[in-house]
Amino acid sequence: MSTNFVASVAELEVIKQWLKKVAGLATSTVVEPHLPQSKSFLKILGVLYWGNNSSLPITQAQLEPVIANTPIFEGVVLASRSRIMKASPSSDMSVIWIDIWDSQKGSKGKTLINHSFNFGCHTATV
Repeated sequence: MSTNFVASVAELEVIKQWLKKVAGLATSTVVEPHLPQSKSFLKILGVLYWGNNSSLPITQAQLEPVIANTPIFEGVVLASRSRIMKASPSSDMSVIWIDIWDSQKGSKGKTLINHSFNFGCHTATV
């Protein structure tokens, strides 16, 4: 389905109900139509590369709950797995690349840029 016009909230609700009816989905099934989106690529700085165990780097399993439970990431959906890399060979800091689904104007990404949040006992910045 495509259109040259921006859909209203009411029109998105009609589409949602129609999809549930046609697919025979239960009313409890979550269906969320949305406007076209693009990916925004952001980096998180200020996180130690070494996790709780100082001999192992941080992992996706440690990163995802922090993003899911941090208020500035509310409503943000990751478009793909995050990438965690060491900032430099001699550094103990990491650079974390995240890809998020964003509006065509990049409004979600703009609200995250230059904002800080707690990552364990450290402050990270997007």
